[in-house]
Amino acid sequence: MSVSIRSAVPSDAALILAFVRELADYEKLAHEVVADEAALTDALFGSNPRVFCDIAEQDGAPAGFALWFHTFSTFEGRHGIHLEDLFVRPRFRGAGVGRALVERLARRCVDEGLARLEWSVLKWNAPAISFYESLGAVAMDGWTVYRTHGAALARLSGQAASRAGRRAGDEDGTR
Repeated sequence: MSVSIRSAVPSDAALILAFVRELADYEKLAHEVVADEAALTDALFGSNPRVFCDIAEQDGAPAGFALWFHTFSTFEGRHGIHLEDLFVRPRFRGAGVGRALVERLARRCVDEGLARLEWSVLKWNAPAISFYESLGAVAMDGWTVYRTHGAALARLSGQAASRAGRRAGDEDGTR
């Protein structure tokens, strides 16, 4: 079975949203998905895209995706890539699809002189952790991710919560 990776195009918006929802189901976070096709289309293919997506196909069937964006390391003085989402549909797992997606991003880093490729993984996701470690990735012990969004972001900015794009029911700003 052959795996091919291609850059997403605007007509992939529905597929990308389907992948996002499937990933959220797997991560037990489906209730947090508020994105729609229009939002993804604008973010990925608008006039100033700041996020990018690669689609994996196995024998022509959509098998998975990698959604990523550029970061910057002040210590390195160079950009890097943050892999926001990596998802392979269950029936395609174990066939090299996830590896092909990550390898493509690693090649991009090397080809473009980027300092690093990094991502986050849920602590309970043992299969993903095992996969990432098999690629030579290491956990960044000693670092904790912090986030502010929703009502907490609005409070921090001094703006009304509705102006910060607060989601309905998001009173405490946590996710």
